[in-house]
Amino acid sequence: MLVRQPKISVILPFYNAEETLDRALNSIFQQDYNDFECFMVDNCSTDSSRDIALKWSDKDPRFRLISESRKGVMFASNKGAEVSRGKYLARMDADDVAYSGRLRLQSDFLDSHPDHGAVAGLVRHVGDPVNTEGFRRFVEWSNSIRSYQEIYNRRFIEAPIVNPTAMWRRKTMEQYGMYRSGDFPEDYEMWLRWLDEGVKIAKVPEVILDWFDSDGRLTRTDPIYSDRAFYEIKSMYLAKWLSENNSFHPRVAVWGASRISRRRARILEQHGVQISTYIDTKKSRQIEKEVIYHEDLPRAGTFFVLTYIRQMNNREKIQAFLEDRGYTEGVNYLVVS
Repeated sequence: MLVRQPKISVILPFYNAEETLDRALNSIFQQDYNDFECFMVDNCSTDSSRDIALKWSDKDPRFRLISESRKGVMFASNKGAEVSRGKYLARMDADDVAYSGRLRLQSDFLDSHPDHGAVAGLVRHVGDPVNTEGFRRFVEWSNSIRSYQEIYNRRFIEAPIVNPTAMWRRKTMEQYGMYRSGDFPEDYEMWLRWLDEGVKIAKVPEVILDWFDSDGRLTRTDPIYSDRAFYEIKSMYLAKWLSENNSFHPRVAVWGASRISRRRARILEQHGVQISTYIDTKKSRQIEKEVIYHEDLPRAGTFFVLTYIRQMNNREKIQAFLEDRGYTEGVNYLVVS
């Protein structure tokens, strides 16, 4: 007897998630789109998480429990993808809540956009407004970036996709690979790799997930999600992009001459990029290289500018300034954080 292939495979890895797993699984069960299977991947849990997953597999045959003995969300996610059968694959985390229209909206998007290899969505940040202020600001920025071109141009600021909102085509995964193991955030590396390979990724313009933040979230506790790890991996892909698109390669001008900005930008030099000039808003800045006061910046055609400024409001002001001077994002400058 042939087993019908579901259109969507939901991949939900979990580790000691007894407090949130039932809520997450119920949000998948409550989807208004029913043509899916959900692989619950137990990643060495020692609490009652596995029992919760077993109850769901007994309740609904679409929910299937498997195990991955190698510890790490990357291994668990890849294991789920390996055994999945769907045309589309959707990631889900054990501590989040998907909105009821999520699978339908994203499936419809991929159906109607055959040139796109993946799609994500907007999120609602759920967390302590004081202790998780950084995550709130990130969500605000992430939700503002929706089109493929925006994601492509802004991918070196932060990870442009909230991982548990992602859905991609099976053929995208088969052609370009899944999450890789290393000293870097596995989801960010995959988005950078796919975008580098020409995969188009966009977002449905609706909120599709409650993204819960907590002190124990991996992005807070695991060193592969540290600032240094993010800068190392983004610098590698940024250097590759510059070598192919910067007409002044290997030379760049960096907007941001503070000690922090210079330290972040210098990681590029390990990949063959030469920082010839810094640009600053202070006239008196004295460092080891030439510093141009921003008002004296020539019009487009002299430098390729990378803006190593982290504050969102300042980034927007710098973009407006550069555009007024004739610089075009992705042609004469890129916003980097």
